[in-house]
Amino acid sequence: ACELFYQERLANEWLKEGVTIIDPKRFDVRGRVQFGQAVHIDINAVFEGEVILGDGCSIGPNCVLKNCDIGQDVVIKAFSYLENVVVRNHAVIGPFARLRPGTEIGEHAHVGNFVEIKNTHLGPYSKASHLSYLGDAKIAEHVNIGAGTITCNYDGAFKHETVIEAHAHIGSDTQLVAPVRIGKGATVGAGSTIVQDVPPGELTLTHRLDQRSKVWKRPQKEK
Repeated sequence: ACELFYQERLANEWLKEGVTIIDPKRFDVRGRVQFGQAVHIDINAVFEGEVILGDGCSIGPNCVLKNCDIGQDVVIKAFSYLENVVVRNHAVIGPFARLRPGTEIGEHAHVGNFVEIKNTHLGPYSKASHLSYLGDAKIAEHVNIGAGTITCNYDGAFKHETVIEAHAHIGSDTQLVAPVRIGKGATVGAGSTIVQDVPPGELTLTHRLDQRSKVWKRPQKEK
């Protein structure tokens, strides 16, 4: 009862200072929060440790922020979990994103649903929109990471780094086996497994492109 009273009192203090809190009864601060102007917080947001919220940022419902530095006009959508990360101005995170320690998200970058990032710098205007794991990577600006991309950073004993230079395009369902470097402006075809450095400005594929069709009947269960 004491904790609920404290949280509601704290929420009301924030409201007086100009923070928009959708429901003061569904609000949880477990550390210290520094906030700017015009901050918007939806229900069931949890703040742990030291958290900085820049001007105009928006925190969606059911998000957890632990020891985070969030820039101005950042949007963090529902059910995202951020721990020990820096998010620069105008970035968009989530929904259902997980940012792990050592991650830095550049300005105007986008991390979409079911993307996990660890110990990685994602450069300005770069985006990983769907279903990817990016660990121990340096990703420059204006890079597109296709759905299902994985940086294979662990060899069973040691972690290795992936470097992706500016304006590269990584096709869906690609495995980048670290240590590896993707050159500036390079394109990696969907479904590729990259084990060597990719030259800048070229298309790299690691699979055959022949496609064949034949008459075939799908198996069916007996009625």
